[in-house]
Amino acid sequence: MIEVTEVGGPGFLEVRMTAPITESDYTNSLTPAIDRAIEQAENIRLLVILDGGPGDFTAGAMWQDSRMGFKHWRGFDRCAIATDDATMKRLISVFGVLMPCPVALFDLSETEDARRWLRESLGSIQIDAVDDNTICVRLMGKLDSAIYEGKSADLDNLLAGKSQFGLVIDLREFDGWQGFGALRDHFALASAHVKQLTRAAIVGDAGWQNMASKVGKHAFGVDAQHFAAEDFNKAVTWVQTGN
Repeated sequence: MIEVTEVGGPGFLEVRMTAPITESDYTNSLTPAIDRAIEQAENIRLLVILDGGPGDFTAGAMWQDSRMGFKHWRGFDRCAIATDDATMKRLISVFGVLMPCPVALFDLSETEDARRWLRESLGSIQIDAVDDNTICVRLMGKLDSAIYEGKSADLDNLLAGKSQFGLVIDLREFDGWQGFGALRDHFALASAHVKQLTRAAIVGDAGWQNMASKVGKHAFGVDAQHFAAEDFNKAVTWVQTGN
C-alpha cells in the first residue's frame, strides 16, 4: 500500500509504503500525486517512509518504480528515505548517486530528522566587506527562498552611509537556485542597491555567468566583467581599482 500526503505546502510530499506494494499503488496513488505536485511546484522534495524490503514489492511495482524515476528524473529537488531494511539501504546507497538530486538515508526512528533535512537549505550566502567600498557576496551550494531571509538587512548594514560601492559576486561554489522563488529573491536582494553600484565582477566557471555579466552591464548600466574561478584575486583588484 502507498499513502501520499502533501505537507508543508506545494512541492513537499510524504510517501508511506507498507507491504505489499503493488503496481496499482503506483499507477493509482504515487504517480498521479507526483504529477500534480510538479504541476504546482518547479521541483519537489520527497520523503519516502518505507516499512518493508525488496521482497514486499511485486514485479509490476518494481517496474513502475523504474518508470517513475525516469519520467520525473529532473523533477526531484531532494529525496529523503527512511527505512530499517538493510537490503534497501544498500540498494539506495548504490543507486542514489545516480539521482540528479541529493538523496539521504535515515532510520525509521529518524523520520523527524529526515523532515528537517528536507526543509533546510543546502546552500548559504556569505556577505563580507573586502574594504570600505567593496562588498563580496559569496553564494554556495543550492539556494532556496528561505536562505535569503535576513540577507537584505545584512547588506543594508554593510552599505549604510555609502553612496557608492563595488561588488564581487563569488559563484565558485554555487550550484543554482531551488525554484523561481529563490531566483526572484536573489534579484530583489541585488536590485535594492543597484543605484549605488559602480562596478561588479562575477567570478566562476559556468558558461551562463559570462552572459550574466553582459546582461547586468546593459540592463543596469553597471560596469561588469566576468572572471574565471582561478582569477578571484584579479576580480577583487579590478573592482577596487578598475584595472
